[in-house]
Amino acid sequence: MSKKTFLSHIEDKISKPSLNEHENAVFILHDQLNLDAWPSRVREEKPLLIFIESAAKGNALPYHKKKLVYLLSSMRHFALECAEAGFPVHYHSTQNHYDHVLKDLLSVNGDLNLTFMTPSEWDSRERLRKVRTEYEGRVEEISNNFFFANPEEYKDRVKDGWLMEYFYREMRRKTGYLMNGENPEGGEWNYDDKNREKLPEGYPVPAIAETKPDEITKEVIEMVEEWFPDHFGKSEIFTYAVTRRQALYRLNEFIEERLDEFGPYEDAMVQGKYDLFHSQLSVYLNNGLILPKEACDKAVEAYENDNARLNSVEGFIRQIIGWREYVRVYYEAMMPDVREVNHFNFTKKLPEMYWSGQTKMNCMSECLKPVIDDGYSHHIQRLMVLSNFSNLTEIDPRELNDWFHFAYVDAYEWVVLPNVLGMSTFADGGVLASKPYVSSGNYINKMSNYCKHCDYKISKKTGEDACPFNYLYWNFIDKQRETFSQNGRANFMVNMFDKKSEEDKKAILNSSDMFIKTLETM
Repeated sequence: MSKKTFLSHIEDKISKPSLNEHENAVFILHDQLNLDAWPSRVREEKPLLIFIESAAKGNALPYHKKKLVYLLSSMRHFALECAEAGFPVHYHSTQNHYDHVLKDLLSVNGDLNLTFMTPSEWDSRERLRKVRTEYEGRVEEISNNFFFANPEEYKDRVKDGWLMEYFYREMRRKTGYLMNGENPEGGEWNYDDKNREKLPEGYPVPAIAETKPDEITKEVIEMVEEWFPDHFGKSEIFTYAVTRRQALYRLNEFIEERLDEFGPYEDAMVQGKYDLFHSQLSVYLNNGLILPKEACDKAVEAYENDNARLNSVEGFIRQIIGWREYVRVYYEAMMPDVREVNHFNFTKKLPEMYWSGQTKMNCMSECLKPVIDDGYSHHIQRLMVLSNFSNLTEIDPRELNDWFHFAYVDAYEWVVLPNVLGMSTFADGGVLASKPYVSSGNYINKMSNYCKHCDYKISKKTGEDACPFNYLYWNFIDKQRETFSQNGRANFMVNMFDKKSEEDKKAILNSSDMFIKTLETM
């Protein structure tokens, strides 16, 4: 039985063009919502634009309800803007995948020629390329223009272990951002050493603007609740921007109010405060409402006008032209086999707390709450708490990868997979990361005030009330000593473990075994 489409606000404002009236059509995916990234001929010729909402795509994973609301609402708003700009728009909602609808449209109109832009995600790409093969001569694929780098230029080097730092320097030279000729602005390529400060107690943090849902978004929320009732997260209290104008307002707000202090406190974590000076712009960059060049240009302009310090602007630029571009190239170089990497051969299931947020570990609870509520947490919460814990408790990294993919609003496979299977879990064995990113509770205590509010004691190393990160860390070092011993940056940790007393080693093993067994029963 077909489900209600919830398209009243689209159908009321978009005239339904007859397919037989058009010879050329462009299919626009949910993460390609900006005509400025498309060839100029699309803007000039105004061909038929095709948008498809796919329930099958939405059900591929239990995607966060707010992620689905954001993607569907922003696509509907963009389609309406295109219609208002004079484009004929065909907007379709289906229980099937995109390719089913496109094949039907091509079959109905034998004169219709279709153009699509290479999808960022592998599965969508494979589906559309099968349509191209089946309707050879009538379907054209054009390159994805929502990024700076051409992956073909860098794939082989990245696959061979070329580090992000050197890719980033090449991108700086190519774009000219923060460069004085061939030299980096300020004399250094990287100012990470200035960007590791703990936020002082009571330090004021400006709030991020909230967007009130309009009638279109409200209808999408109703649709998501009916179509995807058992998915992760909550749909209520939806405050994300859903139009380009709203997203650009968020960009300007970040540049003016938070960029200057973003750098020093980008690694900080604070009880009850989840945004701090982070931009949250990845949500809008990753579906095209903001183009990466626009964000970088604004940040550099703020530096040149003395409105933001160099280490903050460099850190922000590096996240976009460095890390964001690098993981996309890695994805292109390593797919599809990288989906199954599991260097440590971990097999345990992800604990229930990743769905409920319920745990005595305050740092975990604090980092899970914004994900469950809003599909967001910043990069240190993702890397050094949520991923760190998964590694230390021997969780199958592919389970964690799926969770990140469906739990975060800004998540797409091309960005999640490299970050989780490459960076945070070392599942690829060191192609992307130079060492496993694991730590004890000391790092969390250094960068946050979480430990002050926790039932566990950060000062205790083993035992029932000790911080689990403390003994789990050393247990991991011991069990994965082969990987650490072969790594010049981390082999000293094995030596430190070996110098511990036999009593301490036994206590670490016993505490870890007991804790992990308790997790497995949840």
